[in-house]
Amino acid sequence: MTPVSLDLNADLGEGFGRWRLTDDEALLSVVTSANVACGFHAGDAPTMRRVCALAAERGVRIGAQVSYRDLAGFGRRSMDVPAAELAAEVAYQIGALDVFARAAGSRVSYVKPHGALYNRLVHDEEQAAAVVEGVRLAGGSLPVLGLPGSRFLGVADRAGLPAVPEAFADRAYTPQATLVPRSQEGAVISDAHAVVERAVGMAVSGEVRAVDGQPVAVRARSLCVHGDTPGAVRLAHRVRTALEAAEIRVEAFA
Repeated sequence: MTPVSLDLNADLGEGFGRWRLTDDEALLSVVTSANVACGFHAGDAPTMRRVCALAAERGVRIGAQVSYRDLAGFGRRSMDVPAAELAAEVAYQIGALDVFARAAGSRVSYVKPHGALYNRLVHDEEQAAAVVEGVRLAGGSLPVLGLPGSRFLGVADRAGLPAVPEAFADRAYTPQATLVPRSQEGAVISDAHAVVERAVGMAVSGEVRAVDGQPVAVRARSLCVHGDTPGAVRLAHRVRTALEAAEIRVEAFA
């Protein structure tokens, strides 16, 4: 059954100092939700302030993209952080971003883990509980984005946080409906036609072809297009246009 609507999100603010990775202004004209880096894997105070102001101006929902403290590794290295420390660091990141969101007349509306933390939370119940504790400490009952069927969404749901299942248009899936690790060849799908086709397929049928060619269930309320891939802005436009052509309303999740 085709969903009535689908959120379109992208990772933004992934720069530091004079270095910028994502075309934030252009992507904010396409997406409905912005996952803003909070300084631990990328981003700094001026970047967070700038992206929040742009997002608020365009009516795009602001989300805190929390991460392990790993600037050198761009948050893509799994770390064994004690639960209490991880909870505090998640709350810290959300609080930092919320200052700039509120200064722009908006607020942090949801939380999405980044990189290695996102993938760790699929199976690690202890780390999932720590992130949920951090979210509750900083933002009460903020919604969280995660992989469908993950421990993270299960823990969040039991804790009373709205759990929003997410799919990825430009990432390969395993037969277990998890993301293929970036260390493996073919983990990121660069063919624009394939990305658009997969995005519409997931939205319409709730399925995607895994790396072994078999269909796997991926029922999601939000769809991610990565902002750091080559041609990201043009690709995001193509994905949104194709979704709307398939009579799917692109709007922020409720």
